[in-house]
Amino acid sequence: MEKLSNIHPGEILLEEFMFPFKLSAYRLSKNLGIPQTRISQIIKGRRRITADTALRLSYFFGNTAKFWLGLQNDYDIEEERNNNFEIFKQIQKISKDYTNVTKRKANAHSDL
Repeated sequence: MEKLSNIHPGEILLEEFMFPFKLSAYRLSKNLGIPQTRISQIIKGRRRITADTALRLSYFFGNTAKFWLGLQNDYDIEEERNNNFEIFKQIQKISKDYTNVTKRKANAHSDL
């Protein structure tokens, strides 16, 4: 099964919100009261959606800031997972007896 590419929230903004309303980056930025470069960079995938931008988008489109930040967080997590997969693979999951092991180690060190 082929893995889908990670979709930047800017692509969703463009495809699902700007195109249907026939909004340009210029018009959206004016409606939100932010520089056009911010919107342009977001839709090109070169900039994150910040809390400020998420709130502005939510007021304008009638959804929630958590929707926009959730898209951004999902994107960021997937990027980190893809970029650092080998590092994360080396981390061992905690076991139920972890606290017993750490207590024994601490006791062993206190005897020194």
